[in-house]
Amino acid sequence: MAQCVQSVHEFIQDSFVPMVAVLCSEDAERVTRKNNLSFAELLRPFCRLTSEGHLRDPNNQVVVVKGLRISVTGISTKPPQTPDLQKLLSQAVSVCQPPEGSPANVVTAGDYDLNISDRTVKASVPWYSDWKETITQLNSSKCFTATTPWFETYRENFLQSMPASEHEFLNHYLACMLVVSSRDAVPTEQFLKLSQEQHRIQHSGEYTIPKWFIPNTLKYYVLLHDISDGDEQRADLVYEDMKQRYGTQGCYLLKINSRSGAGGADEQIPDPWSQYLHKTSIHTPELYEESAVNNVVENNVDAVEDGLDSAARDGISESHPLQLDQATDSCYPSNNHSQSANSVDVTKPQKQTSVTSHTPVTPPGTCLTLNDHDRIRQFIQEFTFRGLLPHIEKNIRQLNDQLVSRKGLSRSLFSATKKLFGGGKVPEKSIADLKNTAGLLYPSEAPELQIRKMADLCFLVQHYELAYNCYHTAKKDFLSDQAMLYAAGALEMAAVSAFLQSGAPRPYPAHYMDTAIQTYRDVCKNMLLAERCCLLSAEILKSQGKYSEAAALLIKMTSEDSDLRSALLLEQAAHCFINMRSPMVRKFAFHMILAGHRFSKAGQKRHALRCYCQALQVYKGKSWTLAEDHINFTIGRQSFTLRQPENAVAAFRHILINDSKQSAVQQAAFLREYLYVYKSMGQLSGESSLPQLPLPCLHSSQTRVFFGHERRLAEGEKQAATHVSLDQEFDRDLSQMWRELEERVVAVANRGTVPATFQPSQCCLNSQTDNLRYPLAVVEEPIIVEVVFRNPLKVPLVLSALSLLWKFTLKDFSGPQGGTVGETITNEKEATSSKETTALNDVIDTQIIPEFNMSPEETKVARLRLLPHKTGELHVLGVVYDLGTADVGNSEGLPASDLMCVRGQQNLEIQGPRLNMTKEEKTSVKYGPDRRLDPIITSPMPLLEVFFINFPTGLLCGEIRKAWVEFVNVSAVPLTGLRVASTHPEFFTFGSATSDLTPVTPTAAEHCSAYKTVATPPSVAAVTLVSPAAFGVTSGHRPAVTEIPLSRGILGPGEALQIPLWLRGPDREGVHEINFLFYYDSTEKAAKLSHRVLRHTVFICASRSLSVTATASRSNTLQGGEEQRGKDENHSSMLVFVDVENINTSEAGVREFHIVQVSSSSRQWRLHKCINPAGDKDSKLASRERGKLCFRATRCRIEEATSDAVEKYTFADLNLGNEQIISSTTPCADFFFRRDLPSEPRRGGVATGGASQMGRQSLTPQSTDDDAMTSIIRKCSEVEFDIIVLWKAYVVEDNKQLIVEGQLHVSLQTIGKEACTLTQKEETQEMVLLKFKPDVPPPISKPSLEQLSHLIKTCLHYPESYDHPFPQKSLCMVPVTLTLSNCSLAQVDVIIDLRHKTTSPESLEVHGSFTWLGQTQYKLQLQAQEVHRLSLKACFFQAGVYNLGTPRVFAKLAQTSAMCETSQQSAMPALIVINSI
Repeated sequence: MAQCVQSVHEFIQDSFVPMVAVLCSEDAERVTRKNNLSFAELLRPFCRLTSEGHLRDPNNQVVVVKGLRISVTGISTKPPQTPDLQKLLSQAVSVCQPPEGSPANVVTAGDYDLNISDRTVKASVPWYSDWKETITQLNSSKCFTATTPWFETYRENFLQSMPASEHEFLNHYLACMLVVSSRDAVPTEQFLKLSQEQHRIQHSGEYTIPKWFIPNTLKYYVLLHDISDGDEQRADLVYEDMKQRYGTQGCYLLKINSRSGAGGADEQIPDPWSQYLHKTSIHTPELYEESAVNNVVENNVDAVEDGLDSAARDGISESHPLQLDQATDSCYPSNNHSQSANSVDVTKPQKQTSVTSHTPVTPPGTCLTLNDHDRIRQFIQEFTFRGLLPHIEKNIRQLNDQLVSRKGLSRSLFSATKKLFGGGKVPEKSIADLKNTAGLLYPSEAPELQIRKMADLCFLVQHYELAYNCYHTAKKDFLSDQAMLYAAGALEMAAVSAFLQSGAPRPYPAHYMDTAIQTYRDVCKNMLLAERCCLLSAEILKSQGKYSEAAALLIKMTSEDSDLRSALLLEQAAHCFINMRSPMVRKFAFHMILAGHRFSKAGQKRHALRCYCQALQVYKGKSWTLAEDHINFTIGRQSFTLRQPENAVAAFRHILINDSKQSAVQQAAFLREYLYVYKSMGQLSGESSLPQLPLPCLHSSQTRVFFGHERRLAEGEKQAATHVSLDQEFDRDLSQMWRELEERVVAVANRGTVPATFQPSQCCLNSQTDNLRYPLAVVEEPIIVEVVFRNPLKVPLVLSALSLLWKFTLKDFSGPQGGTVGETITNEKEATSSKETTALNDVIDTQIIPEFNMSPEETKVARLRLLPHKTGELHVLGVVYDLGTADVGNSEGLPASDLMCVRGQQNLEIQGPRLNMTKEEKTSVKYGPDRRLDPIITSPMPLLEVFFINFPTGLLCGEIRKAWVEFVNVSAVPLTGLRVASTHPEFFTFGSATSDLTPVTPTAAEHCSAYKTVATPPSVAAVTLVSPAAFGVTSGHRPAVTEIPLSRGILGPGEALQIPLWLRGPDREGVHEINFLFYYDSTEKAAKLSHRVLRHTVFICASRSLSVTATASRSNTLQGGEEQRGKDENHSSMLVFVDVENINTSEAGVREFHIVQVSSSSRQWRLHKCINPAGDKDSKLASRERGKLCFRATRCRIEEATSDAVEKYTFADLNLGNEQIISSTTPCADFFFRRDLPSEPRRGGVATGGASQMGRQSLTPQSTDDDAMTSIIRKCSEVEFDIIVLWKAYVVEDNKQLIVEGQLHVSLQTIGKEACTLTQKEETQEMVLLKFKPDVPPPISKPSLEQLSHLIKTCLHYPESYDHPFPQKSLCMVPVTLTLSNCSLAQVDVIIDLRHKTTSPESLEVHGSFTWLGQTQYKLQLQAQEVHRLSLKACFFQAGVYNLGTPRVFAKLAQTSAMCETSQQSAMPALIVINSI
């Protein structure tokens, strides 16, 4: 239980006090009414004795009476009505509320710090802004116990209003004061009349109340004298006469009113009556009316249900113990749809008048001085000590004598009780075995009642031991007679007497109380007596620390007949649970909810709200969602009923923002309640600013902002650039790729360096982009803010008139020092109205979405547009909208305007990224800014739109397609510096500067070839010299950024430009993502925005076409003859074999491929002619067919390699049909220079042209001679030679046959090694281990034997057939010339060994054996690229076919003495036919 102001002993003693009646004459009443008091009220503050009283018991032992209080009341013969008593108790509880501004009363219960008695309860969490500080201030004590003064007030009033009963005498009158004024003509006659009146009331039998303790009631005669208006001498004479008549101990002269009310107004006299008048205010109906105003509603059991509609009531079970209060409140909406829910008519609360305003204007006791107070106090003491206590002592002795004489027992009752209790105990019958004898009445002279009467007298004068003995004796007599009402009363008072005995001679018999309570409740059906017994026993158990037993007892006494009593007892039981040694906090909370529910049913709205708020402290944040929802919902209702709309809104807000597990019907009821309360609060407060709405949930961090123009859609064959849109998902890798592309093109535009102020363009900002800087937007271009809403409820929501809130500061950036700052404008005032206004449209045009529907538990985005018309700084603050619900129960077809709808806002507050750069930031939690909602509106900028015409979606690998690009300037500002960068520059080309741009329109070029062709029959290759710079290749790098030429260098406002675009299908099959970045800037360089970009992404599906494999071999034909030695090209030739396979599987409708031309590009070699047989010119390949072409390649002429042509490439074209494609022009040469790098990096110093030079590494100056030799040896076997295979294919598409063209590139790097077109499928990349330390540079590898075998090229010259007459001459000698060619750039030592003979039996079967004549081993030294001819003679013995290719050639570099000679590659078989004639 809660802590009480009084101790348990004081409480029990004050609950049972001697009762004294008062009868006053009219004049006496008039005297006391000068002080606005009755005579009983006048005495009440002084009824507690300040000194001890004494009396003797029947054994002549002195009994000390301490702190005795008497109760003086006027006589009322009208029996009290039970409803009146209930109203008075309810009013007493409602008036007693926790004081305003009282300090926090905190109870520490386990891990909980519970605020118990703070009246200013809030539904928000936590209650206090600094909860820990409150706890720190209160930690001087280990435990804080709550006080509940309303319970004490109820208990005191309940005990005072207990009706007198026949079975006990504790509240019967012991004495009667007869009060007469000294101004009466004959006071003695008045005393006689009053005495007769008292006798009539007591003995006539006309009145059932009041009850009198004994027949011979003490009459005490009081003469009341008004000092300010009376004859004091006459009063004294009358008093002397009274002493003669009634004795000195039976009368008293009381003098009061020492001053007049007006005369002593300035003197401050204490007012001891106020507190007692408040406690007795249950007798003043005015205070009850005031209490009714505070509580708004009374306990109306038959009231109809309110607020919740039928659907909501279905969601809340009517039989649930926590069923919500359904009492009708004047301020809650009913289910009658005839009244619009939008028209809130909340009745204003009546004037909250204070308690003092209901009392008379003149305060009580105005005519009394402090001396008068002392006189009254002295009067009470004289009455008690001289009149009342002797009267009680005398009656105790008389009753004792009567009982002794009637019972025939010994003189003393003490000895009698000892004899009675000495034997065996009489077994008590259980309550269930006893018959109902509650209606049994004893006659007044019955000895059992005399014992009870004596016990009550002893109890009233604090003689608890004798009282206990008498109660115990009476209890046995009553039980034997089965008088259960009497027995229960004796058991109750016996238990209390046992507890109050000093020294505790016996333990408290709690089972007496339990039996008494059960008897009162179950047998006697008297809940008032059971309640009194429960209150007494619970207080006693609490004082003994038995909180669990006390709680069980209090809970047992709850019932349906009294909501107020049940509420108070449940609340006290809850306090018992948290005062236990191990606090039971959840039980406390649960019983506080039960108490709040019963308080609500009893009409005690404020107490109900307090109980629910205290319980919420336990349930909040513990995942008890349903319980928390119920508590918050009830708090919201009660707060609204009590005119606390802020608390109501906060409570409903908690229900809606958390993930509720309620049913959809229940959630709909919660939402309607919230909307109604919210709307009512807005109309009552009348505030112009919009408050925050809790629904729907706004995910601020997921907000995206898009800056840009709304792109035009594709028209016909036109395909618009994709750019950036809100429909695209953000990809960090793609974003980094676009940034790198932009940096690349910005560097090109700024002469190779990226400016320090470079800021990458971000058209769409989100939580993953860099938002530390203020974004830049352009005036007259829209800003789209995408807001993410989530509906957490299972009911649909309707948002209407949805728009953005913003603040805008005008600023002119064209001025000096960053421009001039203007005024700040906001649309908050305009947004308070849901009607569309155009007041600020000249500054910023704000889009309003008329209706935005959200399904249950749906996450949905809203895109809101702003169109700035002036430059400045914009700040997007939040969103504003009307919140409503799609009422599924609106079956009556009400218009949408009649549905509940409120207007509010939600702020867009985005937390920036956590800072983690400096040491301070790493050791603390700091967040940077997020500027995505704070764009700077800059001056106008050009705006480019790009359209692609006839752009394919699928290509064959290597296919060439011609498309067109259209550039349109849709702004009012000219643009310049148009460039394009791409991740795949090999995919497209705009042509070289010298290319012919005819035909000039896409329609005219529809059926034309993409290549430039001339009609030429097949012949020796046509040769063309081309500079790479003409195709954008500089310093050996392929062009990464392409500048698009504009007429006059600018593209004016509204102008359009169409230029051709050649595309080449990727070399690998599959789907390829290709990105274009178009860069342009303004003609005015002072703009805050330096440049703009436009992105475009295409996906190309590449299908298989041809696979080309090429091999280069040395030519064995070295021409003899002196006339040819001077021509360098003839000794440097090689054979090129080109193997072509059709790997297309006809998935693209391709029927067959035709190889129309093979071209070469190199700075050292060129194709010379095709050496395929003349009849094998058909190069048509069907699916899975292969063909092989053989070409002779020669070195470029010396005059072609002059100093000014070092960087030029030689293009040689060998057409296989009658049309020759000029490969040195656009687009063939463009794609050659833009081709991909080979998969294997090239080595050596011979540049392989174009992009291959990017990987070339020159030798360092620190290289040794061996390194130089190694490089020389490698160059012998390496070759720079690129083959371009041009083809046509016939494609059937839409029943039409189309001709497509294409080209494939093969780069030959090493003689004898195959080179292929890029693999058709990506090979799986091997896993690469992470390396944390740099690897040691590998040692320079020595040349391999294969590389060393290419130093010398050999060739034999001999007649193909030779006739010899073997019969005449047996030996045939044939002259043979061995030509040696040094392929390196250094001196080479050569050894020729002719002694080698073929020993293989297979070769002997093919050709016979022969021998060389003359010198059989030679040692020569050849200079760099020298050709040496050696004359030999072969000797044959018979006719046949012989292989002359038996000489072995060994070579090594002349400067490397340590290196051994290496065998050179043998020539092709040299067969000679020897004929016999």
